[in-house]
Amino acid sequence: MGEASSAGSDFLQLDIRDAPFGGRADWLAGQLRRAIADGRLPLGSRLPATRVLAAELRVSRGVVTEAYQRLSEDGHVVGRGRQGTVVVAGPVGAGPVGSGLAGAGPAEAGGSRRLAPRRPGSTDLFGLPPGEDVFDLIRTAPARIDLSPGVPDLAAFPRAAWLRAEREVLGELTADGFGYGDPRGTVELRRAVAHWLGRNRGIRVDPEEVLIVAGTAQALALVGGVLREEGAGEIAVEDPGSLGIRQHLGNLGLRTPPVAVDGDGVLVSELAGHRAVLLTPAHQFPTGVVLGGARRRELMRWAERGGLVVEDDYDAEHRYDRSPVPALRSMVPERVCYMGSVSKLLAPALRMGWVVAPRRYRDALVAAKRFADLGNAVLPQLVLARLMESGELERHLRLLRRRHRRRRDAMIAAIRAHLPGAVVHGAAAGLHLLVTFEGDERDTELAGASLARGVKVHPLSWHRQRSGGPPGLLLGYAATAASAIEDGVTVVGEALRELR
Repeated sequence: MGEASSAGSDFLQLDIRDAPFGGRADWLAGQLRRAIADGRLPLGSRLPATRVLAAELRVSRGVVTEAYQRLSEDGHVVGRGRQGTVVVAGPVGAGPVGSGLAGAGPAEAGGSRRLAPRRPGSTDLFGLPPGEDVFDLIRTAPARIDLSPGVPDLAAFPRAAWLRAEREVLGELTADGFGYGDPRGTVELRRAVAHWLGRNRGIRVDPEEVLIVAGTAQALALVGGVLREEGAGEIAVEDPGSLGIRQHLGNLGLRTPPVAVDGDGVLVSELAGHRAVLLTPAHQFPTGVVLGGARRRELMRWAERGGLVVEDDYDAEHRYDRSPVPALRSMVPERVCYMGSVSKLLAPALRMGWVVAPRRYRDALVAAKRFADLGNAVLPQLVLARLMESGELERHLRLLRRRHRRRRDAMIAAIRAHLPGAVVHGAAAGLHLLVTFEGDERDTELAGASLARGVKVHPLSWHRQRSGGPPGLLLGYAATAASAIEDGVTVVGEALRELR
């Protein structure tokens, strides 16, 4: 048997003789993508070490390294140090085991996609007004492609950097460091957050002004509770605006009167008669608009007359085609209660965020935090502080921006190809796109029809309080590989054509 006949691998039955001359890395990357798409390489499986596979295929190690790098760039795999290269993209061609959802295989060159058949009952989630558990239900609903908005690229979590920082922290931490901490947060993280806000958001703040909280959800609960104790019965919110925020405030017993949003952000003229408003000015959810300069000045005049702005700095770091905009907190600090977190930058599982409040509310917020949980866990705070101060978090952000930009571009191209006539909003920043349609179809029906085919999206109407306005969908792209994004938008287009 000749040498060429042995230039193959038991792994996926790869035979290098099938590769075109001069295109071996492309061919290998394509074979691996196909195996991930059809489920032969499931989530969590490890690819062979580059030197091992190169030896089996009788190619240079650089060929295998380049193929792995291409899969890493489009989100199919991630390198995990000694654990090797691990598959982190789900199969495009099949639903999760036990989900009962039929799958569609990836498109072959020159071929067509087979769409998963609709299944009865899949639209039940969208048939009624959303309840308080709607996000839990849609998060756990089985789907082969998840285009939910607000989902960060969890596969990109910097495990190696986190572990290095954690080892450094544990090596330096004294026994006293394992006791109960300051309910405001460790001084190390409060200092790191103050530096981060100064560098990245234009906010000059002393570490003593920073309160560490368990994400924006707890920030809302603490701020809302303090305002309620002060006698507030409501906090005005943007419309359209986050359903989740309305649910959190409603749980506190606060009303959420709507204030309209247009292409320049919130209509400040509608704030007459209101004393507090919650805004997402850097990248308004869900429309993606940025609060314009004239509107900001008008808002500041409203605040100086006694109004309070609760600023949710949503998606501020995730920008691609526009210049950064300063936080409102940097303009009138004593009239703005600022909230931020690392949920979209690192992972929601960390439950780590911060509040920078006007002086009059600080003691009450610290007391509320103390009685809520005695303060966040100390060890993760120290690790996060190390990442922030070392520059690792900025490096991670730069990586995310490059990856997100590619995925956003893939989604826009897919929308143009498969949703003709749809209008795209909010493309310059964020983790999702808003698309609106002409017509009278209900976006909840479209979301249900898409889920019935295995694609998860959110209807725009969930985030509206007032009736009217075009139907629309929120399509997240940050956590999904480009190939799956195109397949998902194709399915949405098919569902839309059937409803029409």
